[in-house]
Amino acid sequence: MRFGIVVFPGSNCDEDCHHVAKDLLGCEADYIWHHDTDLKGADAVILPGGFAYGDYLRAGALARFSPVMESVAAFAKKGGPVLGICNGFQVLLEAGLLPGAMQINRGLRYVCRDVTMRVENDATPFTSLYSKGSLVTMPIGHMEGNYTAPPETLDLLERDGRVVFRYCDREGRPTDAANPNGAARNIAGICNREGNVVGLMPHPDRCAEALLGNDAGVKMFASAVAAMAAR
Repeated sequence: MRFGIVVFPGSNCDEDCHHVAKDLLGCEADYIWHHDTDLKGADAVILPGGFAYGDYLRAGALARFSPVMESVAAFAKKGGPVLGICNGFQVLLEAGLLPGAMQINRGLRYVCRDVTMRVENDATPFTSLYSKGSLVTMPIGHMEGNYTAPPETLDLLERDGRVVFRYCDREGRPTDAANPNGAARNIAGICNREGNVVGLMPHPDRCAEALLGNDAGVKMFASAVAAMAAR
């Protein structure tokens, strides 16, 4: 199993993802520079968190034009699993690989804390080791995490089961108080129609080791390994 980790100028979670893939799961992992078009034989591609191109204009707005994104889009179109984490999610939205957009957090402040999410879809390559309806805790760290889309798009996501994670309280209720950024319908993560492209704002790469107090995130990477093994 080989992970390809895309690195944009300003990415700062690429090494975290590399550590999880290689050191914790024993997989091959390659960094893929934004100017590259060769995905180096990756079985799964990760767009990590950070501030691609400084997040000038909008988060992810410049990164979408990187040469590597044409290769990522082609890889996704062929069914390859692609995961966008935080800034990576924003890039996927800007590139049109996922629907919707991000706004500045409703409190107009950068938010950095743990959040609880309910697993809404356990049928993607990155969530198969979770149980639908289970609760997971992961950290967030973003200024533009307020997911938005037209009502008809939100209805479509709900109808097709494409909401992957939803912010909730510790009882699993998607309350306004549990929504850290004002995201529409408490959406924390979504997938494309085929289910192979997943984006979420929380960081599974930052909670992958029990030694650090939380290993809920490692299952996202391990799920990809399991999905590739099944293929």
